[in-house]
Amino acid sequence: MTLQRFIIERDAPAVGSLEMEQMRAGLSKSKDVIRQLGPDIQWAQSYVGGDKYYCVFLAMDEAIVRKHAEMAGLPITRIERVGRVVDPTT
Repeated sequence: MTLQRFIIERDAPAVGSLEMEQMRAGLSKSKDVIRQLGPDIQWAQSYVGGDKYYCVFLAMDEAIVRKHAEMAGLPITRIERVGRVVDPTT
């Protein structure tokens, strides 16, 4: 089975004002958990602003995305599986 794309919305007060070193410290735990979970989950990128951030993951299913968040101690406000990607060339 191929990996599916998920967008995870996370509420995190003042996350947009964190210094880069503070962000790196928080991301370290997430990356450690991804290594433990193996090839069934990959972090693609995140968008940070204000009191929220949005993470893009490639994963086998929603359950492993939730397991990652639980093990890493990260909040989940909402998860959406991406059904289609469109861009200006569509």
